[in-house]
Amino acid sequence: MYEKEIEEAKKILNDANALFITAGAGMGVDSGLPDFRGVEGFWNAYPKVKELGLRFEEMANPEWFENDPHLAWAFYGHRLQLYRETEPHEGFKKLLHLSNTKKYGSFVFTSNVDGQFQKAGFSEERIMECHGSIHHLQCIDNCQGMIWSAEDIQIEITDDFRAKDPLPVCPFCGTMARPNILMFGDYGWEYARTDGQRERLALWLDRLEEGGKPAIIEMGAGTAVPTVRNTSEQMTDRFDVPLIRINPRESIGAQIALPMGALEALNRIIP
Repeated sequence: MYEKEIEEAKKILNDANALFITAGAGMGVDSGLPDFRGVEGFWNAYPKVKELGLRFEEMANPEWFENDPHLAWAFYGHRLQLYRETEPHEGFKKLLHLSNTKKYGSFVFTSNVDGQFQKAGFSEERIMECHGSIHHLQCIDNCQGMIWSAEDIQIEITDDFRAKDPLPVCPFCGTMARPNILMFGDYGWEYARTDGQRERLALWLDRLEEGGKPAIIEMGAGTAVPTVRNTSEQMTDRFDVPLIRINPRESIGAQIALPMGALEALNRIIP
């Protein structure tokens, strides 16, 4: 099934001398990560939040760090530990190996905050996380415009889904700390790290203008928050190359549409 599209994707990847890899939450599903698709998907992952009647976009709001920090850190602390324990699926390794055969290598653009691309071996210098990263923290007041590593943070969570004290605090002013993630209704996100990533991406793309022929491959990016999809499409227009879009439910709108999960598709298009 989809043999024609598979063969076309193989040829595009083979002929390219660079990979522009874009990924949304669906990329991690084959590693066992939830994608929070729809309110029921979110509640299945967090039944205690269902009891509170909160949707993902309501829970993923910086106000909780001021109004109920023990609930906020239960949610983000659980996710932090989940992402630490999760091993990237084999598709990541296939993409990395293919990247290493290309003259210009690859660059990753992802809305995922889980750090899975770094864990799979992709260079920190070649990744843009447009929504930030759960592995970095900031002050809720952004008092110094500083970001620091969450490496030493361990959050214990009670049976009723509350984070135990002590909660992470800002080392500069002592107020509550939060993940350096762009949340819904978020006006306090410190974006300097992501801006630096954006600048490195722009320099890489400028280099490609001198003779690069990138393959654009998008995985697991939905339409609800279309940042990743829009970026993929902008790059296909910029370099006049086809888009390979991998998505089991929303693969339309691309020259090569593969309606399947990321791991299955990558296994079929990358030897």
